[in-house]
Amino acid sequence: MKLGWIDAHTHLNSDVFVEDFVDVLNRALEAQIVRINLVGVDLKDTHRALSLVDKYELFDVSVGLHPSSLKEYSQEVMEWFEELAHDPRVVCVGEIGLDYHWHTDNIEEQKRVFRNQIHLANKVGKPVMIHSRKAMRDTIDILKEVKPQYGCVMHCFSGTVDEALECIELGFMISIGGPVTFKNGQEAREVVKVVPLSQLLIETDAPYLTPHPYRGKRNESSYIPYIGEKVAEIKEIEVVKLQEVLINNYKKTFGPK
Repeated sequence: MKLGWIDAHTHLNSDVFVEDFVDVLNRALEAQIVRINLVGVDLKDTHRALSLVDKYELFDVSVGLHPSSLKEYSQEVMEWFEELAHDPRVVCVGEIGLDYHWHTDNIEEQKRVFRNQIHLANKVGKPVMIHSRKAMRDTIDILKEVKPQYGCVMHCFSGTVDEALECIELGFMISIGGPVTFKNGQEAREVVKVVPLSQLLIETDAPYLTPHPYRGKRNESSYIPYIGEKVAEIKEIEVVKLQEVLINNYKKTFGPK
């Protein structure tokens, strides 16, 4: 893989990018993006991600049911995900996890499906990509109970420094997104300070969490340098060195390309 930026978690496979997808992709290439992980949250986005990875070598795919998509959960769907997860185009099971911000009426169901998808990842030998919103304690407890055997990425980490340290102790990768650039993102910056370089990834989570100076607009992969440059500043290393570290971490987590 040539030197450049990696977007470890993005949703360019969602509907909001359909009309101008080629322009978005071209801007990503101009921004020296060398790898993009297209993350599924439901069946439709997963199908689109698979169609895109067949057309462009730039992409990897992660497959899983987001806690907002549990209405699609069934044994048949899990069997389909298991079949997909054996595909070399698929590098991860995710995004999976818990969301107590939008969903507080089905917490036990979220936990059950979360556990089942970790088991699936362990069965097929893939890492997991974790969504946790206002649910970090339960998330970590489940990850201790049903430990991912092939790696774990805490996507767009939004916990405290102490929670980050707990995840680091467990060997998880901490993925940093746009909030690290926000004026009110001091806690995210403190988290970056404590994350070892060997356990660090960055992401856009596009179209969400757009970094400064584009906050409030639709996010896209071409904005990853704003996140990377802020992280390099906090870690007090050269941008090129950070790119090398992130590429090595991505390969270590998701496999060489």
